[in-house]
This record gives sequence, C-alpha cells and structure tokens, in this order.
Amino acid sequence: MKILVIAPHAFYVDRGTPIDLDILLRALSNARHEVHAVVYHEGEDREYPNVTIHRIDAPPSLGGIGPGFSAKKLRADHYLYRLASRLMREVEPDVIHAGEEAVFMAMRLGKKHAVSYVYDMDSSIAQQMVEKKGYLRPFAGFFNWCEKKAVQNALACAPVCHALADLARKHGAKHIETLHDISQLADPDRPRKGWLHERLGLPTGRPILMYVGNFEKYQGVDLLLEGFAAARKQDADVELVIAGGNDAGIAAYTQKSRELGIDNQTHFLGSWPADRLDELLTEADVLTAPRIKGINTPQKIFPYLHSGRAVLLTDLPTHSQIVDGTVCELAAPTSVAFGEAIARLASDPARRAELGAAGKAFVEANHTFSAHQRRVDALYGYVAEQLNLPKPQSPRAEPAGVAA
Repeated sequence: MKILVIAPHAFYVDRGTPIDLDILLRALSNARHEVHAVVYHEGEDREYPNVTIHRIDAPPSLGGIGPGFSAKKLRADHYLYRLASRLMREVEPDVIHAGEEAVFMAMRLGKKHAVSYVYDMDSSIAQQMVEKKGYLRPFAGFFNWCEKKAVQNALACAPVCHALADLARKHGAKHIETLHDISQLADPDRPRKGWLHERLGLPTGRPILMYVGNFEKYQGVDLLLEGFAAARKQDADVELVIAGGNDAGIAAYTQKSRELGIDNQTHFLGSWPADRLDELLTEADVLTAPRIKGINTPQKIFPYLHSGRAVLLTDLPTHSQIVDGTVCELAAPTSVAFGEAIARLASDPARRAELGAAGKAFVEANHTFSAHQRRVDALYGYVAEQLNLPKPQSPRAEPAGVAA
C-alpha cells in the first residue's frame, strides 16, 4: 500500500524518536510498501528501498530544533503540514502514519481526503506538554481531550510500551498493536578492548558506571550525579562516564560534579554515534538510565540489556512495566537508594554477570529487529484488512543490529 509517514522531527539524528522512525521505515521497506516520509530539514540522509524522504523547505534561521515543545518546533510544523498537504494530493496515499503532534495533522488531512491514519504513540503528548512546561498545567484537561480524540479517530494505534497501550485502551482505541522498542547493537557480543580505561587513564579493572543519552531533565542526570556522589561516600571504587549532551549541558554538569566533589571520577565524552554504540557499551561494567519522569519506556534500555552488561534503572513504571529485578537492578529514584545500588553493583562482579546474562536473553527473546518486523506486519495486516487492500508480505527480516 502507499503510506504517508508524517514525522515532526529531524531525521536522521542519533536520538530516540528518529531512531524509532529509522526502524519503522526499515520494516515498511522490507514489506515492500511505497512509503513517503515527511520530516524536518535537518539530519543525515538515509536510503531505503521503496521509501522516499521528503524534507521541509525551511529558512536557514530555523535550525537546531531539539526534542520537546518549542517555538521553533511550532514554526517547523507549519512547513511540515504544508508539505504533507501537498503530498496528500500528489501521492494519494492509502493511509497516513503519524506520531507526536503530527497526529493532529493526520486527523485534519485524513478527514479532508477521506484517508485513515495510524497513530504512532511514542509518548503521551498531553503528559509531556505539562511535565516539560509547567505553565501549561491549567490546560491539562484540554490536552487530554485532544489526545483522546486523536486516539478515537485513528484506524489503529501503535504505542511503544504497555503504559501507552493502556492509555490508548482507556481513550477508546479501535485497534492496538504495541511496537516495543528494540536493540540495534551492531555486535552485542563485541569483546572489551580496554580502550576507554586507557583513554581516561584509569587503573585496569576499575568498574565503570556509564550513562548514554541527552541531558533533558526527565532523564535524571541530576539524580545520577547525586547518587554517584552518595556511592563514593560509601567508598565505592567506581568511575562514572557520561556520553551525550551538548557543550552547555556538559559545562553545567561538570560544575555540578565539582560541587559534589566527584569531578575527578566523572568523565564526559560528549556525543557518541548510535552506530558505534556497541563499541562504547562493551567498555562499561554497569549501564544506567536514571529517568525520573514519563510513562514510555526509554529506547536506550534495550541496547543496554543486549550488551550483556549489568543495567541499573530507576524503579518507576517507565521501566518496571517492561523489566523486573531478574534482568536488571531497580532502585528508588532517590540519591541515597541510587547510591546504594551503584555501590552494591560496583563491588559484586558475580551479580553484574548474572544480570548481564539475563538482560541479554530478555532482549534476544522479543526485542530484536525480526520481532519488530513481525509486529509492524501485524499492524499493517490489520490496516490492509480494514481498507480491503492486499496484506503486506515481508521478503526478509533483518537480524538485530543491521544498520540502515
């Protein structure tokens, strides 16, 4: 079938939602759909069989659009809607696939052209708006109503986790196919080389606690630093390595680590390419995602677990809806509890090995590309059935970790 994908973000960049779009386009390409993806003007070019990437024609001043609500994003969405509207006339798609705020574009365009849409739910728009912009809290009821309408009018909803599936169900979704995130590690069995210890001048064998990701407040980098400081006060022999963030964020957290007295044991690597993530993760002993807000499961935990390293997460529904204490270490989101967990894992290599093996097996069972392909095929099998179109047939399923 012909599918118009509307994605309100830069593409491709090494960030959660664009990574999810990359995985989706690979799966739709494999199923031999004709796909037209509408994205922002920023990002690296990617090529897939049967897929055409259409970029908005935005002015040079509209650059550096980050994740989350912003004035720049609103301006970019204006251009995104104009381009999507033109492609609706030129391509005449059978269905629209839209995520984030683009679902409201899909509602309007779908109604105008009598075309159904699939709602790709990688987060709750209503919750995200209120959490990130506190001054919007009085409008929470209106945002929830809008989100409910988007769910109810969708032909199908594709949430990325159980909590979002429950939300879609509560809002009255017609059909739900949960597209769980997956690991894309190029080589989950990559052996440790020891280059990171050498680069940082660390003694051989000293454990490394590692975080990879952006510095948005919901990610809990503050909690991580405070927990690490608490662990160091317990004489935990461990170093903290942080990959990601921009220059301003690194400067701010370098200052915070200095104030906490952990600057000599805290190392910032800057941004790290996703296609070399296996090279970095294999050098760690414990990987952590200290997220403190949100209901969607962060994409990063799947390559974390797939690497065979012990994983430390906050004991919140964002994580516990998909994993439990048999595959990772869960700690309450307080500096004391997180610090105790860090110290415990740093001193117990047997426990780290046990969690690493369990986490890897968990991912390989149901969070690889082949599993994702099956879920996308099931989703579009349902769509084809509802629209009286031929069902998709995937000619192959890429093994997990094959780069686009």
